[in-house]
Amino acid sequence: MIECAVWWAEPLPNEPRYLDLLDSPERGRHGAYRQEIDRRRFLTGRVLAKTILGERLGLAPGSVTFDATCEDCGKPHGKPRLAGVEFSISHSGDRVGLAVTSVPVGLDVETDSRRADDSLIAYALNETERQALAPLSTQERISTFFQYWTRKEALMKATGRGLKIPLQSITLSGAELIASGHEALDPATTRLADLDPGEGYRGAVAALTADELKITETWWTP
Repeated sequence: MIECAVWWAEPLPNEPRYLDLLDSPERGRHGAYRQEIDRRRFLTGRVLAKTILGERLGLAPGSVTFDATCEDCGKPHGKPRLAGVEFSISHSGDRVGLAVTSVPVGLDVETDSRRADDSLIAYALNETERQALAPLSTQERISTFFQYWTRKEALMKATGRGLKIPLQSITLSGAELIASGHEALDPATTRLADLDPGEGYRGAVAALTADELKITETWWTP
């Protein structure tokens, strides 16, 4: 059994007490966002991760430094990493999430009120999955689509490959990977679980392991 802890938070204000926890590259990324809400989401993800991981490692939040070097271009905008722990950050709307465990992990959260037109559905889902949506009402169709989306995003984040893995190469049945056209995802060594980020949101976590997952979800306040 693999334990996976998930924390949910709402975006923090852009205040010095939180901004002081960012290192120089993180300050650069924070300042590059044009919208205040985007800066707040980024800030919250980093503060949440530094706080929770710092507690686990016996470090003050300001002493936790992530390596976010992009493997493609070398710039500091890649997936944050920290030696000795596996974690994933995601945010959407007024939700910021952190998943922490001992194996490669991916977390995704999305609002389920966004528009999901036929082109987006065709981009993300293969024929088998699109057929499962066909008999649903419009609202059920949109909500179910974003559950598919979060599951697939979580899977891709767990591999570290992101959108290099075509979404249509992944076939899901509920919260289970049943087929994959990419070598980075093997149904035998992949676990997937739906989460509860609150009304209006869909969430999922994926882990690259053959063991079962034990999920805990906690709301975090600073």
